[in-house]
Amino acid sequence: MAQRKTLPREPYERELYRLQTELVKLQEWVKTEGARLVVVFEGRDAAGKGGTIKRVTEYLNPRVARIVALPKPTERERTQWYFQRYIEHLPAAGEIVLFDRSWYNRAGVEHVMGFCTKEEHRRFLHQCPIFERMLVEDGVLLRKYWFSVSDAVQEQRFRRRLDDPVRRWKLSPMDLESLSRWEAYSRAKDEMFVHTDIPEAPWCVVESDDKRRARINMIAHLLASVPYEEVPPPALEVPPRPPSTGYVRTPRELQTYVPDHAAGLVKD
Repeated sequence: MAQRKTLPREPYERELYRLQTELVKLQEWVKTEGARLVVVFEGRDAAGKGGTIKRVTEYLNPRVARIVALPKPTERERTQWYFQRYIEHLPAAGEIVLFDRSWYNRAGVEHVMGFCTKEEHRRFLHQCPIFERMLVEDGVLLRKYWFSVSDAVQEQRFRRRLDDPVRRWKLSPMDLESLSRWEAYSRAKDEMFVHTDIPEAPWCVVESDDKRRARINMIAHLLASVPYEEVPPPALEVPPRPPSTGYVRTPRELQTYVPDHAAGLVKD
């Protein structure tokens, strides 16, 4: 696919805000209807999953829409059925769960890096479609997005993270290892798609060399895939402030205030 120009900031921000407004409507519909929505974010390192999740949840109620990003399994969790620790994070009625990485770790990093056995990997590819069909049959709205980034753009993003003090934490030895195992990850992804790209829960690929386009395209697709309707908000009215009953504020000198650091940023 030919590389397209970066989406300009002005139309990006305008459309992003419109889509985020629709996400709020989607949230209210999920609450009202008691729906259960699961969104899986997968893809290569530095493909833009985290930034997209941030934009999806920016204006949503964290009590309704929550992000699940599990650490590596504990020794106890290693002895459980593989899907067990993910099941407890699935949504109840009226909830949205976004998996920042998911059970597909087994088909990707665990398989490529040798963190699971060949038998465990084979079993996962067999069980995963069954597991996801069970979710869908039970009424869960399951959406799966694969963020696709080119090797050149991935390397550029890694190098920028290396020199960025606020993003340096995003870069790990495991991330850098993915550069030398690019083809191994590609083969693992292709095999994963063969087994898990099922009609009940298909994979939707997001081209993410341009992060702005990726965010807009993914959110627009998610909204179009859910048959939500706008729920009229309850009628609210700001009440008049009651008259004073004689309250006197505590003297400022009796309280500890945060220093005005911001004052030093403005010249007189």
